[in-house]
Amino acid sequence: MLWNCKPQARAFRYVGHKDVVTSVRFSPLGNLLASASRDRTVRLWIPDKRGKSSEFKAHTAPVRSVDFSADGQFLATASEDKSIKVWNMYRQRFLYSLYRHTHWVRCAKFSPDGRLIVSCSEDKTIKIWDTTNKQCVNNFSDSVGFANFVDFNPNGTCIASAGSDHTVKLWDVRVNKLLQHYQVHSGGVNCVSFHPSGNYLITASSDGTLKILDLLEGRLIYTLQGHTGPVFTVSFSKGGELFSSGGADAQVLLWRTNFDDLNCKDMIKRNLKRLHFDASPHLVDIYPRTPHPHEGKIETVETTDTTTVRTLADKSEEISGYFLNPSLLSSECTPTSLKKKTEDMSDFPSESQRSIPLAVTDALEHIMEQLNVLTQTVSILEQRLTLTEDKLKDCLENQQRLFNVIQQKS
Repeated sequence: MLWNCKPQARAFRYVGHKDVVTSVRFSPLGNLLASASRDRTVRLWIPDKRGKSSEFKAHTAPVRSVDFSADGQFLATASEDKSIKVWNMYRQRFLYSLYRHTHWVRCAKFSPDGRLIVSCSEDKTIKIWDTTNKQCVNNFSDSVGFANFVDFNPNGTCIASAGSDHTVKLWDVRVNKLLQHYQVHSGGVNCVSFHPSGNYLITASSDGTLKILDLLEGRLIYTLQGHTGPVFTVSFSKGGELFSSGGADAQVLLWRTNFDDLNCKDMIKRNLKRLHFDASPHLVDIYPRTPHPHEGKIETVETTDTTTVRTLADKSEEISGYFLNPSLLSSECTPTSLKKKTEDMSDFPSESQRSIPLAVTDALEHIMEQLNVLTQTVSILEQRLTLTEDKLKDCLENQQRLFNVIQQKS
């Protein structure tokens, strides 16, 4: 459901998934909407009246989360097939998988600068991945419960985890240290969201409450009771003036923030003072290397039943064609965010490349088709491997039970 809250709440209903939708995420510019589902697919929607979508298939089990990189060029998806997959949004292609988790992956998030990915799994670990060399560079483990959700703070120095053991934990990824540990809920914590200033964290729990934590003072400051059942998700708006929550009571509640009078842009500028533009990137330098998306002009998408108030209406056909068929990209329909990325154009066609002979184009298309076949083959092999692992686990559990029974009888 795509909601417009002004002047009164109305919504568009998009249909395409064949099973439960588990996660939704707007792109940084708001011109795309990604969704994950238990039908093992990811869909990319144009958020307008028609709601056209393209479908991504690579996972072999239900997909639990989706997340865009800050520049909107990449999408990370986490699945119950124990993998994280990264996709190229420009080419609408699967890029690579990240494997190290031994159980379902519940969430995967990009760092603000896009150089790291954090993931959490039911194997009771939280892993940090380097997107450059595609390796796991850090690992946090918990012996009690697993994390349902994990995310970076706005300046990328810390991660917060929402635990099934009713806890919220903050970790410093630079020194691998647990900074803060909160046990303020009486049920599992399902989601967290950082205020854009980085000073506050809001949590959603199965105990039916939302709680707001002051991270500077390390204490609980508010408990919000509006839902009549477990609360599954919560998220601040880009500016932090509002936040929304959704729960098992089939309600989406919109809240107004009244606990922070600080100018968020001033806080963001303060965080950006720690940038190192001349130094080459390395693992301990995880501060954002590009301006935070909150600094830019926010383009909102506001639609009603009959008219489009503030959308990309003049370019809707071009954008739909671009995202559903990337080969239609032209200089007229290039998104503004891509124009600004002049320093990283290796993945985009140059003027000379746009005039490639037809024979070469056909050959490239044939290669891409073969790569798609290979991707599907790998997916089938992954599915068979997952089934084999599950069967082996069941056999080991049955053997253990039989052994226990024999011991008890003897």
